[in-house]
Amino acid sequence: MAKVCQVTGRKPARGYTYVTRGIAKKKKGIGLKVTGKTKRRFLPNLVKKRVWIPEEKRFVTLRVSCAGLRTIAKRGSSNIVNCMRSQGQKV
Repeated sequence: MAKVCQVTGRKPARGYTYVTRGIAKKKKGIGLKVTGKTKRRFLPNLVKKRVWIPEEKRFVTLRVSCAGLRTIAKRGSSNIVNCMRSQGQKV
């Protein structure tokens, strides 16, 4: 299963982790130098959440990020599920 939020569409982002060496200039050194760069992934904070849909009188399980949970709290669960269905997602 892909690491994608069903509500916001957030997915893993790419970036780097840097290895530095030296003494910082504010500590009277010559400065920090980057000696290595390694690729890494920034993963979204996904949780599996059961959401109550009052019109259908049932729970729906969604895989959402914490930002998606805030969106559901703001706009309402039935509104979000209807938007997802109109985009062609199976809920």
